[in-house]
Amino acid sequence: MSESLQNKILFTQVVALLQNARQQVLRTVNSTMVYTYFEIGRMIVEEEQNGKERAEYGKQILKGLSTYLTKEFGKGFSMRNLEQIRKFYKTYSNSSSLSTILQNQIPQTVSAELKNQIPQSVTAEFNNAYFELFRSYFKLTWSHYTFLMRIDNEQERCFYEIESEKYNWSVRELKRQYDSALYTRLPLSRDKEGILKLSTAGQIIEKPKDLIKDPYILEFLGLPELHHYSESDLEEEIINKLESFLLELGHGFTFVARQDRITFDDKHFRIDLVFYNRVLRCFVLIDLKIGELKHQDLGQMQMYVNYYDREKRLEGENKTIGIVLCQNKSDLVVEYTLPENNEQIFASKYKTILPSKEDLIKLIS
Repeated sequence: MSESLQNKILFTQVVALLQNARQQVLRTVNSTMVYTYFEIGRMIVEEEQNGKERAEYGKQILKGLSTYLTKEFGKGFSMRNLEQIRKFYKTYSNSSSLSTILQNQIPQTVSAELKNQIPQSVTAEFNNAYFELFRSYFKLTWSHYTFLMRIDNEQERCFYEIESEKYNWSVRELKRQYDSALYTRLPLSRDKEGILKLSTAGQIIEKPKDLIKDPYILEFLGLPELHHYSESDLEEEIINKLESFLLELGHGFTFVARQDRITFDDKHFRIDLVFYNRVLRCFVLIDLKIGELKHQDLGQMQMYVNYYDREKRLEGENKTIGIVLCQNKSDLVVEYTLPENNEQIFASKYKTILPSKEDLIKLIS
């Protein structure tokens, strides 16, 4: 190995080490700050509940504390921010997942009373364990939590919290996923057992159906809902915004090809988009349709899937999945065109604007 190549490898390794160290420091600083805000919120709430009956007492505490902290530390402690900190404590001190962790992991030396509820004070006896436990629980940034606190449904909030941490969502991506109602669009969100899984483990992909959303929200394409565009226009915009489209598709997708040509009996066919899902270890074929879904569209996708299974699939890979994305569909057409035990062909609507919550409920009902 040449000396220059050895130096390059060394330099790359040192850079990677420093970048990792910086990330670790940032994570530590962030979790410490979030934990500190939780404790400040606890102190504020405890003082407010200290037998004071006047409604204005809480506002007086926040106003006085805001003035004092601003004098000591400068910006960042307005009454609005302190109200957020108080809300953060109230929201997460009532969290069932945090309560479970506290009951299971606080050291045995802590009294039974403290193991069965959020501690009302932090004593020297378990301060370090308490601190580390909370730091390990709060893994996101304060900006993430200020957004998550707006979600009233605890199970839905837990889902977005898990997904944000698991897939390193930025606050912007978290907002986008929430605004597009990802939780509501997943099949598991429609039954009690599925809701529990989503709120404790996030989205788990075990079978083809777990990948599918209905509808897919493609507002990032910038195509007006009533705008007249062709299937090729839609495909072109998806390719131009491929990173956003991959995020909308979900976990484990990699792009393989567009307009993939397959030929047999001197006839040529083109599959609009080809992806591979690393979680299920299978190809995912997507055809784009403008307007109403026809049974011929599903038949054509079945042909594509069969071809990939027989000609492209490698040993050890799972069966190919086909998704027809359409503007409108009849569930009965889908039901009677596809076999009863179908686990490979799916039809989903797509929307090029963010629907309102009311419209989304109509779409999935």
